[in-house]
Amino acid sequence: MQILAGKYKGRRLQSALSPKVRPTARRLRESLFELLAARIENARFLDLCAGSGAVGIEALSRGASFVTFVDRSPKMCSFINMNLELCGVPPEQAEVMAEDATHFLHRAELEQESHWEIAFFDPPYATDYLPVLETFSGNGLLKRKGGVLVVEHQSDNELPERINALRRWRIIRQGESCLSFYERKNNV
Repeated sequence: MQILAGKYKGRRLQSALSPKVRPTARRLRESLFELLAARIENARFLDLCAGSGAVGIEALSRGASFVTFVDRSPKMCSFINMNLELCGVPPEQAEVMAEDATHFLHRAELEQESHWEIAFFDPPYATDYLPVLETFSGNGLLKRKGGVLVVEHQSDNELPERINALRRWRIIRQGESCLSFYERKNNV
């Protein structure tokens, strides 16, 4: 796995060799960042179920100001930290949290932590996506104007077009994977 563009372009990342880990495919990452190119610069980015951290590091490489990496596996968090170090990412641009995505979001909501301009959610495909989607739809975790939630999911897992204030505005399908792009719409 390799960073595709930006200041860390070409850096190779480490990851666990495990059937439980499914990195975001290269073509899907390319599509993701082509679509978000205008929004990445200086954005606060949340990488939920981060795995090796490739998506979040790609965001930093392309100009994101800060990335929060969340993965429930301490082993994967150690890979993220190793990859941040391999790329030379300054410590003030990233934080790594070993926590379940839903618990992390509820804690962030209670502590009124900073919101993110872009959130990327890529759980194991068998996960129930709805609790995380509902959490994003009902509070200020995403920046109100222009905040985007991108969800990677299996093609045959049809996510809803609308969840409260969140509306899907784009879907990209590649092979067995999809990216669904959601934005907050204030006129519910």
